Amino acid sequence: MGRITKNKKAALGKFDKAKVYTIDEAAAMVKEITFTKFDASVDIDIRLGVDPRKANQMVRGVASLPHGTGKEVRVLAMVTSDKEQEAKDAGADFVGLDEYIDKIKGGWTDVDVIITMPPVMGKIGALGRILGPRGLMPNPKSGTVTMDIGKAIQEVKQGKIDFKVDKFGIVHTSIGKVSFSPDMLKDNAREFVSTIIKLKPVAAKGTYIKSIYLSSTMSPGIQVEPKSVAD
Repeated sequence: MGRITKNKKAALGKFDKAKVYTIDEAAAMVKEITFTKFDASVDIDIRLGVDPRKANQMVRGVASLPHGTGKEVRVLAMVTSDKEQEAKDAGADFVGLDEYIDKIKGGWTDVDVIITMPPVMGKIGALGRILGPRGLMPNPKSGTVTMDIGKAIQEVKQGKIDFKVDKFGIVHTSIGKVSFSPDMLKDNAREFVSTIIKLKPVAAKGTYIKSIYLSSTMSPGIQVEPKSVAD
């Protein structure tokens, strides 16, 4: 059995693993049990009562967190020359097309989100084998293939995230940083859960949200009462 570190022991001593906390309690607790020297991310894990193997039970969407994620999101705008200035003005970190297609073919993927437009998807489709496994392939459903380039970039920079249930029926995402106030974390959690609820598949039977856990990068998970987040 692995040795429990001093910090982990201190964290485990601050809360009851068998208890289910309200979102208010959990948002405050996750700050207390995080001992990292860096500003750790705060993550939420939601286990859903769906079977992701069935197409009619897939849960996928986008959410705009009111306080953002606290992360610096690097955006590549792959656009035609007439859209380059719009992309730059909106805050894109990298702007261009053919030169970035060549860079990506060469192995460069040092970005978090790629935003593009329908007329050039034919060119970008050839990069699917590189971008797909990294979750970087632009998709109209996530708002990353659009003619409104400026708006899409601003939304991503301000905290818009896309998510998809994994093969175990779990949706996982970051909803902020430990430096956020408990209220900011609570607001972000409620917005995310609200989005998940709206996306409940008609084919999903029984309990939809089975469990919710809140944790930081290196903290134990705190179980959260679903009703306290959904209210």
